[in-house]
Amino acid sequence: TLMSRTSSARWIQLLLGLVCMLVISGPQYVWTLFTQPFMTSLHVSLAEIQITFSILIVVQTFLAPCQGFLVDMFGPRLLLSVGGALTGLSWVLAARAASLTGLYLTYGLLGGIGTGIVYVGVIGHMVQWFPDRRGLATGIVAAGYGFGAILTTFPIAESMKDASYQQALVRFGWIFIAVGVLAAQGLRRPGESRTRSPESRIPNPESRNYRPAEMLRTPIFWLMFVMMTMMSTAGLMVISQMAAFTRDFGMAAAIVFGLPLLPLALSLDRITNGLTRPFFGWLSDQIGRENTMVIAF
Repeated sequence: TLMSRTSSARWIQLLLGLVCMLVISGPQYVWTLFTQPFMTSLHVSLAEIQITFSILIVVQTFLAPCQGFLVDMFGPRLLLSVGGALTGLSWVLAARAASLTGLYLTYGLLGGIGTGIVYVGVIGHMVQWFPDRRGLATGIVAAGYGFGAILTTFPIAESMKDASYQQALVRFGWIFIAVGVLAAQGLRRPGESRTRSPESRIPNPESRNYRPAEMLRTPIFWLMFVMMTMMSTAGLMVISQMAAFTRDFGMAAAIVFGLPLLPLALSLDRITNGLTRPFFGWLSDQIGRENTMVIAF
């Protein structure tokens, strides 16, 4: 029936969006594994190396409005293909970086552009396909961003033991390109599908559309902006410095449950971070966004 085909189509879109998110999580969440190798190779301090991570996050987030505009204009398939390719390419080129500037331009700038396009594009895509379950749908794909590093943390750590960090960057960079571009080929807007979601045609009587300029004039936007900034800054500070923390506490070589401490800690962080995203997304659909944020904060 039309309804079953519609339901199937949008869950396929969600699955493809989830895969795209899995691909782009590496540059942010396993960065800490590369800090010491880059410091040794480039003969620079930790503070200088960490500017790379700052560039990645700033570019990824502050270019989001422009990236969202481009996704709306050119469609998710093209833009997310470009985003996935840029994300993987940033690692391939970073492996060849012989200076801090080269690292900033590849891992930082190029990686930030690529991951930002995919993240913004996937979230917007899910809202279009799941207007009736926005919290759950965006929570599931956001969980992919959280979970993604679980698939790469231990393999990258082991790869760096057997080979150089440059080889690990190149190897996984090409994997990101292949998987990301392939997954993006199946993405379609609701209007491009013969089985357009019936829910997408039903306006929500409790909602109102705002133009960007109107949004910027609302106090609630700036309140949410400040809340998001504080929350993400605290979390990203810990993630980016975790390897430095383990060295400072003399635990860099520690083994827990037969596993190296740092990859284990990163994986546990990704598991809990990933699981809570769809749960709180679902909860926000049930009890409202405001009540859910009270609980989470």
